Amino acid sequence: MSQRIPLFSISLLSATALGYEVLLMRLFSIIQWHHFAYMIISLALLGYGISGTLIALFQKQLLKHFNVVYPGLLVLFSLATLICYLTVQQIPFNAEAIFWDTDQLIYLLSIFLLLSIPFIFAASAICLALARYPEDIARLYGMDLLGAGAGSIAVILLLLLVFPMTALMITGLLGLCSAFIAVWELNLRLKRGLISIIVIACGFILFIGLNSVVNISPYKELSQILRINGTQIISQHSSPLGLLSVIESPVVPLRHVPCLSLNNTQEPLAQLGLFTDASGMTAITRYPEHLTELAYLDQLTSALPYHLNKIQRLLIVGAGGGSDVLQAQYHQVENIDAVEINAQVVDLLEKEFAKYSGALYQQANVNVHIDDVRGFLSTIDADQKKPFDLIQLSLMDSFTASASGLYALHESYLYTQEAIQTYIKHLSTDGYLAISRWVKTPPRDTLKMFATAVKSLERLDKKDPGQHLLLIRSWQISTLLIKKSAFTKQEIEAVKSFCQRRSFDIAWYPGISKHEVNKFNIFSQAYFYQGAKALLGDNPDQYLQKYKYYLYPATDDQPFFHHFFKWSVLPELLNLRGQGGVLLMGMGYLILIATLLLAITASIILILLPLLGDRRSQLISASNNNSPNCSQLNRGRLLLYFFMIGLAFLFIEIAFMQKFILFLHHPIYSITIVLAAFLINAGIGSIWSRHLEKKYSGQQVIKWAISGIIVLSVLYSVILNPLFSWLIALPILFKIILSLILIAPLAICMGMPFPLALSSLADNADGQVQAYLPWAWGVNGSASVISAVLASILAVHFGFTIVVLIAISLYYFCLLLFPGFRVRQ
Repeated sequence: MSQRIPLFSISLLSATALGYEVLLMRLFSIIQWHHFAYMIISLALLGYGISGTLIALFQKQLLKHFNVVYPGLLVLFSLATLICYLTVQQIPFNAEAIFWDTDQLIYLLSIFLLLSIPFIFAASAICLALARYPEDIARLYGMDLLGAGAGSIAVILLLLLVFPMTALMITGLLGLCSAFIAVWELNLRLKRGLISIIVIACGFILFIGLNSVVNISPYKELSQILRINGTQIISQHSSPLGLLSVIESPVVPLRHVPCLSLNNTQEPLAQLGLFTDASGMTAITRYPEHLTELAYLDQLTSALPYHLNKIQRLLIVGAGGGSDVLQAQYHQVENIDAVEINAQVVDLLEKEFAKYSGALYQQANVNVHIDDVRGFLSTIDADQKKPFDLIQLSLMDSFTASASGLYALHESYLYTQEAIQTYIKHLSTDGYLAISRWVKTPPRDTLKMFATAVKSLERLDKKDPGQHLLLIRSWQISTLLIKKSAFTKQEIEAVKSFCQRRSFDIAWYPGISKHEVNKFNIFSQAYFYQGAKALLGDNPDQYLQKYKYYLYPATDDQPFFHHFFKWSVLPELLNLRGQGGVLLMGMGYLILIATLLLAITASIILILLPLLGDRRSQLISASNNNSPNCSQLNRGRLLLYFFMIGLAFLFIEIAFMQKFILFLHHPIYSITIVLAAFLINAGIGSIWSRHLEKKYSGQQVIKWAISGIIVLSVLYSVILNPLFSWLIALPILFKIILSLILIAPLAICMGMPFPLALSSLADNADGQVQAYLPWAWGVNGSASVISAVLASILAVHFGFTIVVLIAISLYYFCLLLFPGFRVRQ
């Protein structure tokens, strides 16, 4: 019976596996936090690496029964997608306790290994097919990458239509579809039996999936607030940007006005809570009959600009539930522009809760824009609109997650030097930029924001930045005011009066003395005044070097504003472990370090050691089938080549994922589009490499490919930032298309070195490619597991440009290694 090469089942399997990977990132953002995204990428690649080890160890037996094993692996993958995730949901993992509760490390390892199981099944099927059809490696590998790229886009479209748990069930069913296609492609004798198994598995997935729910961590804010008697979720909506949950609390009324002055005497209005991914609560406030009922909003540090000058044109960044808009209406602002990136948030206030919120976003003086603020400001440039009297950036993260460092790996392009300069340029001559942050001890966010403001003003040629800055704080929130022109004496007097009436502390104004600070909300030292004075002094670098936290300003190349951890203070913090010192470390960053250690350990134990232990028998057996003068492979060069390819490919891919967030506005969009662009075009490059080899030598083709990678990577490192600034105002659809076009030539080149090496391996292995292919696959997978996490760590410390330059160096070494696979006995 004739058989087809399983190209279509491989493609659909890869699409489903990558869709599952992106879906896990979305699910973990809900049940845990965003920074687990790179752990998901790492564990997916761990599955691919382990598959190489398994195929290397058992390939004879597996290839002998390929017609049964291959579709069987597809069925197992489909079942594991649902079973492993639901099992992981039951593990009581608490990210914040990981460094004082050793059980949490075991839980993290369990999550890491459990979620790698579906990828082991999927990758084993792909690797087995490559070993079964060595003459068609380029086509199979190309279809694998093309399918994976298509899957990463398809899952985003799916998340626009259904909730994440439903998408997970559909993913499992699509895996079964790939098994069905495999039965058809292979034209199997046991067709009826296998189809019966697939149908039974389909019924099982439907039954389990329809009866499962997302189990949110009990340590997230939504879980905690739902413990209050009578609190319930009254509305829930999902999109790729987040799971929105609206709650009401009729028994214990919800009143969310962070850090209201202790001198306030007016009760806040009734509210509903709005959560995104079970955290970061904002309030939807019942619209008042009279604006005087909003007087309590004048008792916040964010109200300061309204007392310094008449605000006519206002831009609010991160409108959320509308509290800042209400504050502006209380102060009778004539024109309010509000930017909100999540269209579903605006939709909630305009439709479902329009009556409750007074149709806030549809009022005559309010214009809501579904956009990223930097993209919106670019459209302002194009339309030549009037500048703003005030740009306001209020709190856009929760205090709990922010204080524990869970945002340490969150790429935020809101608070970089380039962003601050953009905001200031869009202010009127006497306009203000107001940025509110949580107050923490020892101070972190506020001082880093102050340092960023100083550097930004210097780059705008402000000779004395201190004349343009004001900093006040309450007991939990600080507000930094940056003015385009210098502050006047009248404004400074107004600041003093404002703070005196509300018992707020002034930390900086031009000409302040140390006797005026730390008067109401008293710390043991005047940390904020001391920091501001040092950052404006003659030697700010000395202060930054000695300070316990990393306060150097964020940039678009290192947009990790929330990263504060310094390795130099680790011993001191560990000594304070029993007193809660570990909480001061920055948990998001340390979880990434823990993930890296797990990735290295798992790669060595589960991939490299079995391969190194088995390679001798496999490779000696392969060489014994040839004459004494046959050629052998230089296994050291082979290992280095595939290891470096694994590192280099992921370094560039991860760096681009993080860098394109600025252009595409959200991590889930960036990860998906960049993944799709790299994988689809790398698949095209893989298929094209096979045709090029028919005309030119493999060494010539790989020289062209790696030369293209080096030239394009250097070019993009130089031009991407200015290009993004120029084109950021484009509609999101055009930006997605442009992103795909930009990445295409680089990804096509990057898709060639791996299949070219496999083809060279086949040519040099004297017919024994099956002995070497799984070994190369496993080594490459091992490097990829490590590089997914290592790239993020390097980006935090050195920036995306350095990560890309390291990748270029690795590709250059691969070029030197490529001709050396073969040696003579």
